Amino acid sequence: MKKIKPIIEEEIAEYPNLPNDWQWTRLGEIADNIQYGYTESSSDEPIGPKFLRITDIQNNEVNWKSVPYCEIDNTKKQNYLLKDGDLVFARTGATVGKSYLLKGDFPESVFASYLIRVRLLEEISESFVYNFFQSLTYWKQITEGQVGIGQPNVNGTKLSLLIVPVAPLLEQRAIVSKIEQLFSELDNGISNLKLAQEQLKVYRQAVLKKAFEGKLTKKWREENPDVEDSKYVLNKIKNQISTQKKTKEIQDIQYGEVPYELPFKWNWVSLSDVSISITDGDHQAPPKADSGVPFIVISNISSGKLDMSETMYVPEKYYENLAAKRKPQPRDILYSVTGSYGIPILISENYRFCFQRHIALIRPHMEISSKYLYYILKSPFVYKQATKVATGTAQLTVPLSGLRTIKVPIPPIAEQQAIVQEIETRLSVCEKIEQDIKDNLERAEALRQSILKKAFEGKLLNEKELAEVRGAEDWEPAEVLLERIKAEKARK
Repeated sequence: MKKIKPIIEEEIAEYPNLPNDWQWTRLGEIADNIQYGYTESSSDEPIGPKFLRITDIQNNEVNWKSVPYCEIDNTKKQNYLLKDGDLVFARTGATVGKSYLLKGDFPESVFASYLIRVRLLEEISESFVYNFFQSLTYWKQITEGQVGIGQPNVNGTKLSLLIVPVAPLLEQRAIVSKIEQLFSELDNGISNLKLAQEQLKVYRQAVLKKAFEGKLTKKWREENPDVEDSKYVLNKIKNQISTQKKTKEIQDIQYGEVPYELPFKWNWVSLSDVSISITDGDHQAPPKADSGVPFIVISNISSGKLDMSETMYVPEKYYENLAAKRKPQPRDILYSVTGSYGIPILISENYRFCFQRHIALIRPHMEISSKYLYYILKSPFVYKQATKVATGTAQLTVPLSGLRTIKVPIPPIAEQQAIVQEIETRLSVCEKIEQDIKDNLERAEALRQSILKKAFEGKLLNEKELAEVRGAEDWEPAEVLLERIKAEKARK
């Protein structure tokens, strides 16, 4: 048996003080086996046992139906079979250090080479150790490399040197029970918060749907009967554009093409009818620069806001040579057209930047409220149209020709402004609720870590619970437990 390096005082100097009956030890001292996974190609065909990979473990769950299979002979299979109580670790990539505890019934399975399996000795509660692996004390060892572990890789030798707390076995079980009880209550609260988040998404979409059907401004129309029909503004736009360039007349949408019936004085038009221009970014790869003018891609707008924190740059000269219609200005609307298509961003400030060809730029006519157009581009009604005109298979793209034909309802300009106000009044409430939910989710995660911190400092059980555990006939301190484990391992 390979000797494991003992713990020295300097290694645990910054760790919390443990109760008198607890001990710090290395993972290798309490593990029966630490093993790399099997190297083989996966298959969707049932040619052997299930083949668990890093990517099959998501949000601390495994969807066994989607786990592939692998071919392996029976002799090797016995060496790699997973069983109840096994711990597997991601040893490489972005998830390095993350662990998963196999519990209960699951299909016959072996584990892949990018996982390391730790099988603990029977005298140690695997759930106790697994919960420690969710704590900040554990992650500090992983991220700071205190035992030589550093992203993006971890090996079995270094894993065996991890420092873990060991409580008396009966206390381990009691702590696990208390953690599971508290986490269950916490998870219920988190589920309710996430449900509220989903309900907010539905409510936002309902607000936009009603807004563009005229239902939010029904009373406004009753109080403002003399407002001018939007067709006069639309004709004015047509006349202004026609003096600048040859243009087609704004065509009335035929009855069979009308998506739904509009309120009086509203009119259907195509997006191009109310836009000075609709274009996209340069189709040629731009020159790169260490500084200059920011060049944004879809990831800079995927959150629904323009995020300039991480951008590429292009030279000033490249930006200056761009056509004016490709230089964003206040009131313009960016609209993602490839991959994560359908995300609009209203430019509210005079930023100097340019953008990739996967993003369209819509420049609304001055006679149209840019905020109104922005909100309608956020609506499920427009998104459905964008999906309908999108082309491609692996990655859908909304072509500019299709984007220009998207139908939008245009009310009188005064009502456009009233609709924007109605939308923003409701959505501002949503934003406040959304922020409260995010704050509560962060507090829930902080509470989870607080529970784990108390658990592995020996402070989670109250005096009555501790007295009950320590009064049992088979209770023994961790020091005795570890000495017995050491003696048993020496005999093997």
